[in-house]
Amino acid sequence: MVYDTNKIRNAVLLGHAGSGKTTLVETMLYESGALTRMGKVEDGNTVSDFHETEKVKGNSIYATLMHVLWDNIKINLIDTPGLDDFIGEALTGLKVADTAVMVINAKEGIEVENEIHRDYIQELKTPTIFVVNQMDHEKADYERTLSQIKERFGAGVLEFQFPYRPEEGFYRIVDALRMTMYVFDEKGGKPEKQPIPEDAMERAKELHNAIVEAAAEESEGLMEKYFELGTLEEEDLTQGLQIAIGKQNIFPVFCVSALKNMGSGRVMGFIRDICPSPLQRPPKNLESGGTLVANKDLPTSIFIYKTLTEPQIGEMSYFKVYSGSVKDGDTLVNQMNGEYERISRVFVVNGKDRTEAKELSAGDLGVTVKLKNSHTNNTLNAEGTEHQIKKIKFPQAKTRMAVVPPNKADYEKLTNALHTIQEEDPTFILEYNPELKQTIIHGQGIMHFEVVQERIKQLYGIDMDLERPKIPYRETISKMAEAQYRHKKQSGGAGQFAEIHMRLEPYSEDTPLATDLNVRKEELIEMEWGGKLHFVWCIVGGSIDNRFINAIKKGILQKMEEGPLTGSYCQNVRVYVFDGKMHPVDSNDMAFQLAASAAFSEAFKKAGPKIMEPFYELEVLCDSEVMGDVMTDLQARRAMITGIDNVGHYRQVKSQVPIAEMYGFSQSLRSITQGKAKFQRFFKEFQMMPADVQEKMLNNLNKE
Repeated sequence: MVYDTNKIRNAVLLGHAGSGKTTLVETMLYESGALTRMGKVEDGNTVSDFHETEKVKGNSIYATLMHVLWDNIKINLIDTPGLDDFIGEALTGLKVADTAVMVINAKEGIEVENEIHRDYIQELKTPTIFVVNQMDHEKADYERTLSQIKERFGAGVLEFQFPYRPEEGFYRIVDALRMTMYVFDEKGGKPEKQPIPEDAMERAKELHNAIVEAAAEESEGLMEKYFELGTLEEEDLTQGLQIAIGKQNIFPVFCVSALKNMGSGRVMGFIRDICPSPLQRPPKNLESGGTLVANKDLPTSIFIYKTLTEPQIGEMSYFKVYSGSVKDGDTLVNQMNGEYERISRVFVVNGKDRTEAKELSAGDLGVTVKLKNSHTNNTLNAEGTEHQIKKIKFPQAKTRMAVVPPNKADYEKLTNALHTIQEEDPTFILEYNPELKQTIIHGQGIMHFEVVQERIKQLYGIDMDLERPKIPYRETISKMAEAQYRHKKQSGGAGQFAEIHMRLEPYSEDTPLATDLNVRKEELIEMEWGGKLHFVWCIVGGSIDNRFINAIKKGILQKMEEGPLTGSYCQNVRVYVFDGKMHPVDSNDMAFQLAASAAFSEAFKKAGPKIMEPFYELEVLCDSEVMGDVMTDLQARRAMITGIDNVGHYRQVKSQVPIAEMYGFSQSLRSITQGKAKFQRFFKEFQMMPADVQEKMLNNLNKE
């Protein structure tokens, strides 16, 4: 069946790990009749968490697309992970959703991941409803949780429901919109409607009036009706609420127990009746600056929000139809690369189960397989159309690891596998670092890397081992020093001879040239990795011919590319070549290149050599209760605390930390805060390494 755009609802479920999103989706599928039996996360048989890795870890890792039919409306549901390591998956779902369902754990209240999602919701201006889940738990605290939601999300937070006497057990929900009380039996499911008890009536009336006022405020016509009648008819109320939610003027709050299947049907009913269809959302922004309306009659444009390779299937492309419609056999053009893609088959899915759909209209979500040159963030258009949907902005990487080089037989396979993962997951970055001579992977955390390792093992049969990455240090000097070096080699035939006298000193723009040397020629060379080499030629007379200048300079540059102390890049050095000797027969470019390299190395080690280490600007967001432990951990990593701020309910600790000390920070922070913290880091600058740290590091290098 092809659903019109106004008959489609797209909802993404967001929330911290453990809030019960997957269980809530399971009850929605069951309530709609899509399932005959509810699965459980702990049993590994839910529709959403169907990947083996998710079953083993007991957490959602991938954004999973499902759908339910609620009366005559198709509701697409995207269940997302609640762990920050997989924030990219949550963003893919949020990109294509028209409503965000923020699931809050009633026993924990607002958690860090809720704060993270709030920022993205505000940026994308996504209509949002709150579902306070796990109300059946003995430590559930609805009033505290509601207070926190209002504190973090503002005055627009509005109760549409509240639990009646939850201290007696959660099985009664007062609905202030419908002005009725839902009473559930112990099995949950469809409730009995009862009058609101007298001791809850005043609160219910106040909330109902607030809801009606919020709806009436959205247009002059509704406000006039409200003043005239003192209330709004159901049709007018629905219209006003749709506008208010769409503008993010209100954020409705519901309460449920997904585990006991109490309240999920009412949430689905609200999504169906009040939450916006794609047709009711503002036109989508294009990269060109224009906009695109969700209209079936326009040329087709689809956006690939997620790609994933599945065993026996190959690459699956999850997409949203932004305009027009897509059906089996369509040929579309990738706006990024100009490649033509044939849509061989179109599916709707419930987790791993696929059903052929033949055609999907503007606003709908679907899946196709085996596209050849299209990946996440690509837009495919009907020929002659050049739309590029605004891309998903993924967060920067938070941690890095080095790939242990496998045997030659597996090296090419592993490299291809890593490139495939990178195409699927834009939060995963692969690079070969020529400075470190290592293949480095960047991601959101250690769990992120563990999942990549498991996928490569499952899909390609390769064990990928990781190790601590090297650090891109810089080497420089702190004082003047001289050295001379003679290169002499005689082994039959033509020999090699070169002698160089060299002086090194720190370079800066305001450091004057030496006055005791006769400067004949100078050159300031910008190094590719930053910093400079100031090369000064001071040879008087014919001790070394000018024809060897380039060879000498090349020898110095080679040694600066692989520094004398750690093999790292050197920078900000002035080199004077002021004397030397040559042989009329045995001197050549190679001899002077080798002599220059050796003389530079010897002089460098005498010139107060210093190691400069890279620093991150680090920002950690955590509860005030654990801030002291977080700061202790940072200080043990030689961090310099630069500031402490309040960000909502959380404390933000800012610091500068050497990259060398960041290894294992992601796991340490998760352990200290029980997973209730987040961090981001940015490259700051290179700073001089403390003398004691440098001495210890060089001793360790010498031992190795």
